[in-house]
Amino acid sequence: MTIEARRTPDDRFADLPGYDFAPHYVDDLTGYEGLRVHYVDEGPQDAGRTFLCLHGQPTWSYLYRRMIPVFLETGARVVAPDWLGFGGSDKPVDDGVYTFHFHRNMMVALIEGLELHNVTLVCQDWGGLLGLTIPPAMPERFERLIVMNTAIAVGESPGEGFEAWKAYAASQPDMDIAALMKRATPILTDAEANAYAAPFPDVSYKAGVRRFPELVMVSPDMEGAELSRRAQAWWAEEWQGESFMAVGMADPVLGPQQMARLRAGIRNCPPAMEIEEGGHFVQEWGEPIARAALAAFGS
Repeated sequence: MTIEARRTPDDRFADLPGYDFAPHYVDDLTGYEGLRVHYVDEGPQDAGRTFLCLHGQPTWSYLYRRMIPVFLETGARVVAPDWLGFGGSDKPVDDGVYTFHFHRNMMVALIEGLELHNVTLVCQDWGGLLGLTIPPAMPERFERLIVMNTAIAVGESPGEGFEAWKAYAASQPDMDIAALMKRATPILTDAEANAYAAPFPDVSYKAGVRRFPELVMVSPDMEGAELSRRAQAWWAEEWQGESFMAVGMADPVLGPQQMARLRAGIRNCPPAMEIEEGGHFVQEWGEPIARAALAAFGS
């Protein structure tokens, strides 16, 4: 079955502030043939460690521009993919294409296709909602975790902040992403805020932006909830790796309360690094977070 998709023109990604990473693409992932997935891939292909940086909604790999250089200093490989519907990846136009397993299966295929091993999972928002379900399925590939403002969605609402965000997102089918990012992260320059909006020339590119809030598993029978419950048990009981948590304390959606709950469910997760002024997109404080994580890991 052919999936109709938009492809953002390359010139939209030219001269973005702080983002000079070469684009990489794959369009033959099993089950996704013909859909082009974009990813940043920096550092040696045969490095001893790989950092896999997963973004959420409505962002893309631009979110990790402050962390990637710090990870590269260690001699590691850093891979930062864009989910389908976001960034430099193709954007299916039909809202119904976007499901939990559509995205999760794509990322599993990418990890296998790129032969990623000794992985440090770096995740936030949907990067965690999806990404935290992947190590239980391939534990031999993952050794460390850097987790920021996210959750494991097991079938209940994350709280009033999320419900307000979901209602707002539903009212904005052509969301002004630059304005949203500037409100949520006032330290951004106008050029940086506009960079977040670069992948989305018009409303026809924004199906993923619209759909992701609707996919959060707020009832136990929603797609992905059962898998997430199994993942939750795995992180609590079977995870053997090292963990580091950073929390943007000013996040009204997935903030301190939600992150304390998540930390309690990750085996041997130490106390979180608290970014008092940091909001939901705490990677904008990414350089000190990355350095603190590496120090904690002894890297």
